[in-house]
Amino acid sequence: MRIIIERSNLLKSLSHIQRVVERRNTIPILSNVLLKTEDGAMRLKATDLDIEITESVPASGDVPGATTVPAHLLYDIVRKLPDGSEVKLETTGDGAQMTVSAGRSTFRLQCLPEADFPDITAGAFTHAFTLKASDLARLVERTQFAISTEETRYYLNGIFLHTIETGGALTLRAVATDGHRLARAEMPAPAGSEGMPGIIVPRKTVAEIQKLLGEGAETVAIELSDSKIRFSLGAVVMTSKLIDGTFPDYQRVIPTGNDKALTLDRQSFSAAVDRVSTISSERGRAVKLALSGGQLVLTVNSPDAGTATEELPVGYEAEEIEIGFNARYLLDITGQLSGDSAVFMMADPGSPTLIRDGGDEGTLYVLMPMRV
Repeated sequence: MRIIIERSNLLKSLSHIQRVVERRNTIPILSNVLLKTEDGAMRLKATDLDIEITESVPASGDVPGATTVPAHLLYDIVRKLPDGSEVKLETTGDGAQMTVSAGRSTFRLQCLPEADFPDITAGAFTHAFTLKASDLARLVERTQFAISTEETRYYLNGIFLHTIETGGALTLRAVATDGHRLARAEMPAPAGSEGMPGIIVPRKTVAEIQKLLGEGAETVAIELSDSKIRFSLGAVVMTSKLIDGTFPDYQRVIPTGNDKALTLDRQSFSAAVDRVSTISSERGRAVKLALSGGQLVLTVNSPDAGTATEELPVGYEAEEIEIGFNARYLLDITGQLSGDSAVFMMADPGSPTLIRDGGDEGTLYVLMPMRV
């Protein structure tokens, strides 16, 4: 294999590919990136056996071939090469080493054979559809913060993506919950998603697709089956295994009879919660919301540091109520809201509260209260 490739193109591709590769691997080949030349391009592939990313980069070369080299090492080398340089990649006759050269710099890396590199993309995809990148980014951003990190409840370690009939129209819905809060975002279902299985996209895959969506792609092609999902964004293709589990019936925890409506300014409320929670070293400490008339009083008590209170004018006409919430969870939710206002629908101090975004009717949040 002998190929010449522009440094900036190679670096951009390696930055995508190497993120999937774990820093510590008991299987040596999983530390490597597969490099394969084909039709005036070089194809890069990396996997951790759960996620696989491939990308093609324009290149010129007269000797086709394939090999694998350490992913993080190659990325670090290319990152440190001069801007605008051309990188020459060439394997030795026996394929045991690859020379990386640019200008006066030359590196020789140990290779492992292409035949040892695993392939997780086998299997047919039953459904395929295309979304605007901005629509998928919205579904992911509005829900990902509520993904559980508790490994014992592995079926909550991702975003539940499914279609559902609402108001006579088919809706694509994303849901995440950790048992303390629930986030739900939805959009009109795209053509091709009809009859798709309900799938749970793992947390690591969600994080990777978020990064890729932030790089300017306009559309995302999605293919899925019961066990895998594939995202195609231009030259980048990411395939991931799905979580093999059953997502709980989240509809049961979304309250329908909450009749105490609190309307408030999102930014003022978020800033006030942030200020009063400063009194506590634990971001998860409860903040008490005391409501009467058009007044909200936020209170945080810390046995070690003292007490903090702040008053806010709000829209509230129901009976007086005192309810407590985890301060960090409140900040997480208000940080996702896109409108200037938020609406809290409450029942009593011990029941879940429903939170709606004044600027996005397609999202809602459920937050469990805390004792205060």
